[in-house]
Amino acid sequence: MQLAKVLIIIHLFIILGTPAFKNIVKKTIQIALPIVLGGFILVWVYRDFDFSKVGHVLLHEMNYWWMLVSLVFGILSHVFRGWRWKQTLEPLEAYPKSSNCVNAIFISYAANLVLPRVGEVSRCTILTKYDGISFSKSLGTVVTERLIDTIMVVAITGMTLVFQLGIFKSFFAQTGTNLDSIELLFTTPKFYIILLCVIGVIVLLYHLMKLLSFFEKVKGIALNVWEGILTLKHVKNMPLFILYTFLIWFSYFMEFYLTFYCFDFSSNLGVMAGLVLFAAGSVAVVVPTPNGAGPWHFAIISMMVLYGVDPTNAGIFALIKHGIQTLLLVLLGIYGLAALPFTNKK
Repeated sequence: MQLAKVLIIIHLFIILGTPAFKNIVKKTIQIALPIVLGGFILVWVYRDFDFSKVGHVLLHEMNYWWMLVSLVFGILSHVFRGWRWKQTLEPLEAYPKSSNCVNAIFISYAANLVLPRVGEVSRCTILTKYDGISFSKSLGTVVTERLIDTIMVVAITGMTLVFQLGIFKSFFAQTGTNLDSIELLFTTPKFYIILLCVIGVIVLLYHLMKLLSFFEKVKGIALNVWEGILTLKHVKNMPLFILYTFLIWFSYFMEFYLTFYCFDFSSNLGVMAGLVLFAAGSVAVVVPTPNGAGPWHFAIISMMVLYGVDPTNAGIFALIKHGIQTLLLVLLGIYGLAALPFTNKK
Protein backbone atom coordinates (compact mmCIF):
# COMPACT_ATOMS: atom_id res chain seq x y z
CA MET A 1 0.00 0.00 0.00
CA GLN A 2 2.81 2.39 0.92
CA LEU A 3 4.66 1.46 -2.27
CA ALA A 4 1.58 2.29 -4.33
CA LYS A 5 1.33 5.73 -2.72
CA VAL A 6 5.01 6.38 -3.43
CA LEU A 7 4.59 5.35 -7.06
CA ILE A 8 1.55 7.63 -7.43
CA ILE A 9 3.48 10.57 -5.97
CA ILE A 10 6.43 9.90 -8.29
CA HIS A 11 4.05 9.67 -11.24
CA LEU A 12 2.46 13.00 -10.28
CA PHE A 13 5.87 14.67 -10.08
CA ILE A 14 6.71 13.35 -13.55
CA ILE A 15 3.45 14.72 -14.96
CA LEU A 16 3.93 18.09 -13.25
CA GLY A 17 7.41 18.37 -14.72
CA THR A 18 6.42 17.68 -18.32
CA PRO A 19 6.41 20.59 -20.82
CA ALA A 20 2.83 19.76 -21.78
CA PHE A 21 1.58 20.22 -18.22
CA LYS A 22 3.58 23.43 -17.77
CA ASN A 23 2.09 24.74 -20.99
CA ILE A 24 -1.44 23.94 -19.77
CA VAL A 25 -0.76 25.77 -16.50
CA LYS A 26 0.66 28.75 -18.39
CA LYS A 27 -2.35 28.96 -20.71
CA THR A 28 -4.74 28.62 -17.78
CA ILE A 29 -3.04 31.48 -15.96
CA GLN A 30 -3.09 33.67 -19.10
CA ILE A 31 -6.85 33.13 -19.45
CA ALA A 32 -7.74 33.24 -15.75
CA LEU A 33 -5.61 36.19 -14.65
CA PRO A 34 -7.40 38.89 -16.73
CA ILE A 35 -10.79 37.50 -15.69
CA VAL A 36 -9.79 37.40 -12.01
CA LEU A 37 -8.33 40.92 -12.14
CA GLY A 38 -11.42 42.35 -13.85
CA GLY A 39 -13.75 40.40 -11.59
CA PHE A 40 -11.97 41.56 -8.44
CA ILE A 41 -12.19 45.22 -9.46
CA LEU A 42 -15.86 44.84 -10.45
CA VAL A 43 -16.73 43.21 -7.11
CA TRP A 44 -14.96 46.01 -5.24
CA VAL A 45 -16.56 48.80 -7.30
CA TYR A 46 -20.08 47.32 -6.95
CA ARG A 47 -19.68 45.91 -3.41
CA ASP A 48 -22.58 47.96 -1.95
CA PHE A 49 -24.59 48.39 -5.14
CA ASP A 50 -28.34 47.75 -5.42
CA PHE A 51 -28.63 45.85 -8.71
CA SER A 52 -32.44 45.96 -8.66
CA LYS A 53 -32.18 49.62 -9.70
CA VAL A 54 -30.46 48.59 -12.93
CA GLY A 55 -33.49 46.54 -13.95
CA HIS A 56 -35.83 49.43 -13.14
CA VAL A 57 -33.79 51.83 -15.28
CA LEU A 58 -33.64 49.34 -18.16
CA LEU A 59 -37.41 48.82 -18.13
CA HIS A 60 -38.73 52.29 -17.33
CA GLU A 61 -36.14 55.08 -17.58
CA MET A 62 -33.82 54.31 -20.48
CA ASN A 63 -34.13 55.88 -23.94
CA TYR A 64 -33.32 53.01 -26.27
CA TRP A 65 -33.35 55.16 -29.41
CA TRP A 66 -30.24 57.01 -28.32
CA MET A 67 -28.61 53.69 -27.44
CA LEU A 68 -29.36 52.33 -30.92
CA VAL A 69 -27.86 55.41 -32.54
CA SER A 70 -24.74 55.05 -30.39
CA LEU A 71 -24.41 51.39 -31.40
CA VAL A 72 -24.51 52.40 -35.08
CA PHE A 73 -21.36 54.43 -34.44
CA GLY A 74 -19.90 51.41 -32.64
CA ILE A 75 -20.39 49.29 -35.76
CA LEU A 76 -19.03 52.04 -38.01
CA SER A 77 -15.83 52.26 -35.96
CA HIS A 78 -15.09 48.60 -36.75
CA VAL A 79 -15.99 49.02 -40.42
CA PHE A 80 -13.66 52.02 -40.79
CA ARG A 81 -10.92 50.07 -39.01
CA GLY A 82 -11.36 47.17 -41.43
CA TRP A 83 -11.14 49.49 -44.45
CA ARG A 84 -8.04 51.18 -43.03
CA TRP A 85 -6.42 47.81 -42.38
CA LYS A 86 -6.95 46.83 -46.00
CA GLN A 87 -5.24 50.06 -47.03
CA THR A 88 -2.16 49.30 -44.91
CA LEU A 89 -1.87 45.83 -46.50
CA GLU A 90 -1.73 47.16 -50.07
CA PRO A 91 1.96 48.26 -49.92
CA LEU A 92 2.77 44.59 -49.11
CA GLU A 93 1.03 43.59 -52.36
CA ALA A 94 -1.69 41.99 -50.28
CA TYR A 95 -5.22 42.65 -51.48
CA PRO A 96 -7.83 41.01 -49.23
CA LYS A 97 -11.55 41.48 -49.65
CA SER A 98 -12.94 44.47 -47.79
CA SER A 99 -15.60 42.22 -46.26
CA ASN A 100 -12.93 39.82 -44.97
CA CYS A 101 -11.06 42.68 -43.30
CA VAL A 102 -14.21 43.99 -41.63
CA ASN A 103 -15.39 40.55 -40.52
CA ALA A 104 -11.91 39.79 -39.18
CA ILE A 105 -12.14 42.96 -37.09
CA PHE A 106 -15.57 41.91 -35.79
CA ILE A 107 -14.20 38.51 -34.77
CA SER A 108 -11.03 39.93 -33.23
CA TYR A 109 -12.92 42.16 -30.81
CA ALA A 110 -15.15 39.25 -29.79
CA ALA A 111 -12.07 37.05 -29.31
CA ASN A 112 -10.53 39.68 -27.03
CA LEU A 113 -13.46 39.16 -24.66
CA VAL A 114 -12.18 35.63 -24.03
CA LEU A 115 -8.47 36.43 -23.84
CA PRO A 116 -7.24 40.02 -24.09
CA ARG A 117 -5.09 40.74 -27.19
CA VAL A 118 -5.70 37.29 -28.76
CA GLY A 119 -7.90 39.05 -31.32
CA GLU A 120 -4.82 40.50 -33.03
CA VAL A 121 -3.69 36.96 -33.80
CA SER A 122 -7.14 35.75 -34.87
CA ARG A 123 -7.67 38.52 -37.43
CA CYS A 124 -4.33 37.79 -39.11
CA THR A 125 -5.16 34.09 -39.16
CA ILE A 126 -8.46 34.83 -40.93
CA LEU A 127 -6.75 36.72 -43.76
CA THR A 128 -4.21 33.91 -44.09
CA LYS A 129 -7.02 31.39 -44.43
CA TYR A 130 -9.31 33.25 -46.81
CA ASP A 131 -6.94 35.52 -48.76
CA GLY A 132 -3.62 33.70 -48.51
CA ILE A 133 -1.88 36.69 -46.90
CA SER A 134 1.31 36.15 -44.92
CA PHE A 135 0.47 35.97 -41.22
CA SER A 136 3.67 37.70 -40.14
CA LYS A 137 3.25 40.57 -42.59
CA SER A 138 -0.34 41.22 -41.58
CA LEU A 139 0.76 41.03 -37.94
CA GLY A 140 3.20 43.84 -38.67
CA THR A 141 0.36 46.05 -39.88
CA VAL A 142 -1.57 45.27 -36.68
CA VAL A 143 1.45 46.42 -34.67
CA THR A 144 1.36 49.63 -36.70
CA GLU A 145 -2.33 50.05 -35.86
CA ARG A 146 -1.64 49.62 -32.17
CA LEU A 147 1.08 52.26 -32.31
CA ILE A 148 -1.34 54.68 -33.99
CA ASP A 149 -4.02 53.87 -31.41
CA THR A 150 -1.53 54.58 -28.63
CA ILE A 151 -0.65 57.92 -30.21
CA MET A 152 -4.35 58.80 -30.50
CA VAL A 153 -5.06 57.90 -26.86
CA VAL A 154 -2.09 59.98 -25.71
CA ALA A 155 -3.18 62.91 -27.91
CA ILE A 156 -6.81 62.78 -26.71
CA THR A 157 -5.74 62.43 -23.09
CA GLY A 158 -3.23 65.27 -23.41
CA MET A 159 -5.78 67.58 -25.02
CA THR A 160 -8.31 66.70 -22.34
CA LEU A 161 -5.80 67.36 -19.57
CA VAL A 162 -5.16 70.83 -20.96
CA PHE A 163 -8.84 71.79 -21.01
CA GLN A 164 -10.01 69.92 -17.91
CA LEU A 165 -6.96 69.85 -15.65
CA GLY A 166 -9.01 70.62 -12.53
CA ILE A 167 -11.15 67.51 -13.00
CA PHE A 168 -8.11 65.26 -13.32
CA LYS A 169 -6.55 66.82 -10.22
CA SER A 170 -9.73 66.03 -8.30
CA PHE A 171 -9.69 62.46 -9.67
CA PHE A 172 -6.09 61.87 -8.57
CA ALA A 173 -6.81 63.35 -5.14
CA GLN A 174 -9.92 61.22 -4.58
CA THR A 175 -8.23 58.00 -5.74
CA GLY A 176 -5.35 58.47 -3.35
CA THR A 177 -2.79 59.28 -6.04
CA ASN A 178 -2.21 62.81 -4.82
CA LEU A 179 1.50 62.81 -4.09
CA ASP A 180 1.08 65.72 -1.68
CA SER A 181 -0.25 63.25 0.87
CA ILE A 182 1.89 60.13 1.25
CA GLU A 183 -0.30 58.81 4.08
CA LEU A 184 -3.42 59.09 1.93
CA LEU A 185 -1.59 57.46 -0.94
CA PHE A 186 -1.18 54.15 0.89
CA THR A 187 -4.44 54.12 2.85
CA THR A 188 -6.97 54.77 0.06
CA PRO A 189 -8.39 51.52 -1.42
CA LYS A 190 -8.78 53.17 -4.84
CA PHE A 191 -5.01 53.61 -4.98
CA TYR A 192 -4.57 49.85 -4.82
CA ILE A 193 -7.09 49.38 -7.62
CA ILE A 194 -4.95 51.65 -9.80
CA LEU A 195 -1.83 49.78 -8.66
CA LEU A 196 -3.38 46.45 -9.69
CA CYS A 197 -4.21 47.92 -13.10
CA VAL A 198 -0.62 49.11 -13.56
CA ILE A 199 0.69 45.66 -12.61
CA GLY A 200 -1.72 44.12 -15.13
CA VAL A 201 -0.36 46.37 -17.89
CA ILE A 202 3.22 45.46 -16.93
CA VAL A 203 2.37 41.74 -17.12
CA LEU A 204 0.78 42.30 -20.54
CA LEU A 205 3.89 44.12 -21.80
CA TYR A 206 6.07 41.28 -20.47
CA HIS A 207 4.09 38.68 -22.44
CA LEU A 208 4.21 40.86 -25.56
CA MET A 209 7.98 41.12 -25.27
CA LYS A 210 8.22 37.34 -24.90
CA LEU A 211 6.03 36.96 -27.97
CA LEU A 212 8.26 39.27 -29.98
CA SER A 213 11.38 37.44 -28.78
CA PHE A 214 9.78 34.18 -29.95
CA PHE A 215 9.19 35.64 -33.40
CA GLU A 216 12.78 36.81 -33.57
CA LYS A 217 13.92 33.21 -33.19
CA VAL A 218 12.02 32.15 -36.28
CA LYS A 219 13.96 32.82 -39.47
CA GLY A 220 12.41 35.47 -41.70
CA ILE A 221 9.36 36.23 -39.56
CA ALA A 222 10.84 39.17 -37.69
CA LEU A 223 11.76 40.74 -41.04
CA ASN A 224 8.19 40.30 -42.29
CA VAL A 225 6.78 41.86 -39.13
CA TRP A 226 9.10 44.84 -39.51
CA GLU A 227 8.10 45.15 -43.17
CA GLY A 228 4.47 45.25 -42.09
CA ILE A 229 5.21 48.01 -39.59
CA LEU A 230 6.92 50.09 -42.27
CA THR A 231 3.92 49.93 -44.61
CA LEU A 232 2.70 53.23 -43.17
CA LYS A 233 5.42 55.00 -45.17
CA HIS A 234 4.11 53.51 -48.38
CA VAL A 235 0.36 53.93 -47.99
CA LYS A 236 -0.88 55.13 -51.38
CA ASN A 237 -3.58 57.50 -50.20
CA MET A 238 -2.40 59.08 -46.94
CA PRO A 239 -5.29 61.61 -46.72
CA LEU A 240 -7.73 58.71 -46.84
CA PHE A 241 -5.73 56.88 -44.16
CA ILE A 242 -5.87 59.96 -41.93
CA LEU A 243 -9.60 60.30 -42.62
CA TYR A 244 -10.21 56.67 -41.63
CA THR A 245 -8.20 57.21 -38.42
CA PHE A 246 -10.26 60.28 -37.57
CA LEU A 247 -13.53 58.49 -38.34
CA ILE A 248 -12.54 55.51 -36.18
CA TRP A 249 -11.94 57.65 -33.12
CA PHE A 250 -14.82 60.00 -33.86
CA SER A 251 -17.10 56.95 -33.99
CA TYR A 252 -15.64 55.65 -30.72
CA PHE A 253 -16.35 58.98 -29.06
CA MET A 254 -19.87 59.30 -30.48
CA GLU A 255 -20.72 55.75 -29.41
CA PHE A 256 -19.79 56.72 -25.87
CA TYR A 257 -21.05 60.31 -25.77
CA LEU A 258 -24.52 59.64 -27.22
CA THR A 259 -25.13 57.19 -24.39
CA PHE A 260 -25.39 60.21 -22.06
CA TYR A 261 -28.78 60.98 -23.64
CA CYS A 262 -30.12 57.54 -22.74
CA PHE A 263 -30.51 58.59 -19.09
CA ASP A 264 -31.94 61.67 -17.40
CA PHE A 265 -29.12 61.83 -14.87
CA SER A 266 -26.41 62.10 -17.56
CA SER A 267 -28.19 63.97 -20.37
CA ASN A 268 -27.02 67.33 -19.03
CA LEU A 269 -23.32 66.42 -19.24
CA GLY A 270 -21.64 68.38 -22.01
CA VAL A 271 -19.16 67.49 -24.71
CA MET A 272 -16.16 68.31 -22.52
CA ALA A 273 -17.42 65.96 -19.82
CA GLY A 274 -17.86 63.34 -22.53
CA LEU A 275 -14.29 63.92 -23.69
CA VAL A 276 -12.91 63.57 -20.15
CA LEU A 277 -14.80 60.34 -19.49
CA PHE A 278 -13.90 59.01 -22.93
CA ALA A 279 -10.19 59.73 -22.34
CA ALA A 280 -10.29 58.10 -18.90
CA GLY A 281 -12.07 55.04 -20.31
CA SER A 282 -9.63 54.77 -23.23
CA VAL A 283 -6.71 54.67 -20.82
CA ALA A 284 -8.50 52.19 -18.53
CA VAL A 285 -9.08 49.60 -21.29
CA VAL A 286 -5.32 49.26 -21.71
CA VAL A 287 -5.45 47.10 -18.57
CA PRO A 288 -5.69 43.48 -19.81
CA THR A 289 -9.19 42.51 -18.69
CA PRO A 290 -12.03 41.36 -20.98
CA ASN A 291 -13.20 44.52 -22.78
CA GLY A 292 -11.70 46.59 -19.97
CA ALA A 293 -14.23 45.22 -17.46
CA GLY A 294 -13.44 46.52 -14.00
CA PRO A 295 -10.87 49.24 -14.72
CA TRP A 296 -13.24 50.90 -17.21
CA HIS A 297 -16.11 50.89 -14.70
CA PHE A 298 -13.85 52.26 -11.99
CA ALA A 299 -12.62 55.13 -14.21
CA ILE A 300 -16.06 56.06 -15.58
CA ILE A 301 -17.81 56.00 -12.20
CA SER A 302 -15.05 58.02 -10.53
CA MET A 303 -15.14 60.67 -13.25
CA MET A 304 -18.94 60.91 -13.41
CA VAL A 305 -19.09 61.50 -9.67
CA LEU A 306 -16.72 64.45 -10.11
CA TYR A 307 -19.25 65.94 -12.55
CA GLY A 308 -22.00 65.73 -9.94
CA VAL A 309 -23.62 62.44 -10.95
CA ASP A 310 -24.87 60.34 -8.05
CA PRO A 311 -22.56 57.32 -7.46
CA THR A 312 -25.47 54.89 -7.85
CA ASN A 313 -26.49 56.45 -11.16
CA ALA A 314 -22.86 56.47 -12.30
CA GLY A 315 -22.68 52.76 -11.49
CA ILE A 316 -25.88 52.13 -13.46
CA PHE A 317 -24.52 54.04 -16.45
CA ALA A 318 -21.22 52.12 -16.47
CA LEU A 319 -22.89 48.75 -16.02
CA ILE A 320 -25.51 49.22 -18.75
CA LYS A 321 -23.20 50.93 -21.22
CA HIS A 322 -20.46 48.34 -20.87
CA GLY A 323 -22.92 45.44 -20.88
CA ILE A 324 -24.66 46.51 -24.09
CA GLN A 325 -21.35 47.32 -25.77
CA THR A 326 -20.03 43.87 -24.86
CA LEU A 327 -23.20 42.26 -26.20
CA LEU A 328 -22.70 44.16 -29.47
CA LEU A 329 -19.14 42.80 -29.76
CA VAL A 330 -20.40 39.26 -29.22
CA LEU A 331 -23.13 39.63 -31.86
CA LEU A 332 -20.71 41.17 -34.38
CA GLY A 333 -18.25 38.34 -33.72
CA ILE A 334 -20.97 35.74 -34.36
CA TYR A 335 -21.99 37.60 -37.53
CA GLY A 336 -18.39 37.68 -38.74
CA LEU A 337 -17.92 33.94 -38.17
CA ALA A 338 -21.19 33.18 -39.98
CA ALA A 339 -20.55 35.59 -42.88
CA LEU A 340 -16.99 34.58 -43.80
CA PRO A 341 -17.83 31.17 -45.33
CA PHE A 342 -20.64 32.71 -47.42
CA THR A 343 -18.66 35.71 -48.69
CA ASN A 344 -15.75 33.48 -49.69
CA LYS A 345 -17.55 30.79 -51.66
CA LYS A 346 -15.52 29.77 -54.70
